[in-house]
Amino acid sequence: MAIDILMPALSPTMETGTLAKWTVNVGDAVRSGDVIAEIETDKATMEVEAVDDGIMASILVEAGTEGVAVGTPIGRLAEDGETIDDVAATPTSATPPSAPAPAVAAEPVAAEHVAAEPVAPQQPALQQPAMAAPKADRIFASPLARRIAAERGIDLASLRGSGPYGRILRRDVESAAMPSNSPAAMASASTGTAIQGDSRIEANSQMRKIIAARLQESKVAAPHFYLTVDCEIDALLAARRQMNERAPDGVKISVNDLIIRAAAMALIKVPKANASWEGDHTRLFSHADIAMAVAVEGGLVTPVIWAAEQKGLVEIATISRDLATRARDGKLAPEEFSGGSFTISNLGMFGVREFAAVINPPQGAILAVGAGEQRPVVHDGQLAVATVMTVTLSADHRVVDGAVGAQWLQAFKGYVEAPVTMLL
Repeated sequence: MAIDILMPALSPTMETGTLAKWTVNVGDAVRSGDVIAEIETDKATMEVEAVDDGIMASILVEAGTEGVAVGTPIGRLAEDGETIDDVAATPTSATPPSAPAPAVAAEPVAAEHVAAEPVAPQQPALQQPAMAAPKADRIFASPLARRIAAERGIDLASLRGSGPYGRILRRDVESAAMPSNSPAAMASASTGTAIQGDSRIEANSQMRKIIAARLQESKVAAPHFYLTVDCEIDALLAARRQMNERAPDGVKISVNDLIIRAAAMALIKVPKANASWEGDHTRLFSHADIAMAVAVEGGLVTPVIWAAEQKGLVEIATISRDLATRARDGKLAPEEFSGGSFTISNLGMFGVREFAAVINPPQGAILAVGAGEQRPVVHDGQLAVATVMTVTLSADHRVVDGAVGAQWLQAFKGYVEAPVTMLL
C-alpha cells in the first residue's frame, strides 16, 4: 500500500511551512532515515528524514511552495511490489489544502490589462504532476512585467517566472540585472545617476513572515515598558581574563556568557520577573531558561540554555558557542529553540551603545545589551574613567510590575559589577 509523506510539525508552534527543497527524485530508492526534503519554518531550514522504506513514487507539493499546512501529503512512497503507476492511481489518505491564489493578483496591473490577459486558476497540489508546461515558443508574462522588461532592455526569455505555470511577474523582472548594453543601463552609466524609481523585489521567507507576525503581535498585545541602567564592567573584564587563563583548552568565556550567568542568577533572586502572561493565569518558571538571540541568514533564532542558573561559566560558554554555531548553520533541533523564560539580545559587538528590544512572546521580559565603552564616572565625588555597559530591560507590564523590573535590574547590576558574587 502506498505511503503518504506528510508535512511534519518541526516545532510546537508550527502550523505551516515552506517546502524549500526535495533531495530525492521520483524513482529514487528511499530508506528510513534518509534525508528526503528541506522544510523552512519560522526558525530555520530543517532536514526531513524518511520514516519508511520505499520508492519515491510521486511529488505532490513542488519545491518552493509556501504555506503548506502541517499534515498535508507532500509526496508518496511505493512499497515492495508496487509500481509508480499503481501509486498514482491510489488516493491519498488526506487531502491537502488548495493552493493559494496566484501571486499575480497582487500586482498593480491596470484594470484594462487584467481583462485582456486572464490567469488560469491554480491547480490543487495533488494535480501538479499532471500540469502541462508552457510551450517553449510562448513566453507567459504579466503586462506590467512586459512593460518593465521593455523599458530596461531585458529579454523575457532569459528569465524564470515565479508565478503560476512559470508566469513572469513584476518581481522577476525587477530583480533581474539589466544588460550592460541596454539604453537604461548606458544612460545610468553615462550620467552616474540612479534610474528614478529603480528597485528590486525580494520575497519574504517563511522565517521573516513569522518573525514579523510575532513581533507585531508582541508590540500590540504586550504593554511594553523600559528600564535602563549603566553597569561598570571593569571587574567583570578582569575576572574574565583570569578565568580564560585557567579555562580548559578550547574553551573561551565571553562577556555574553557572564551576562547570561548574571541574568540567570538575578531571575532566581527575583522570581517574579521570571514569568510569562498566559491570559487567565501567570506562569512562574522554576528555572532560568535563557534564550539568546542569534542573527542568522534572513532573520534570527533564539536557542535556549536550559536551567542556566545551575551551570558554571565553562559549561555556559561551551553550550552557547555550540548553539550559536548550529543556529547559523540551520542545524538546531526544534526543542533547542522553542520555549525559554527570558531572552537576552546583545548588540554590543556591533558597537551599539543602547537599544530597546521587543519582547519574545509569551515571555515576560527581554534584556537588550549594549557595548562596553570607557566613559567618565564619578566615584566618591571624584571624576574617573570606567568601562560602562548600558542595558535596557523591556518588560510586559501585565506580568512584571515596574518595581519588580527595577529589583531584577538591581540584582543583575550587582552580579555584573561584582562577578565574584555569582559564585556564592
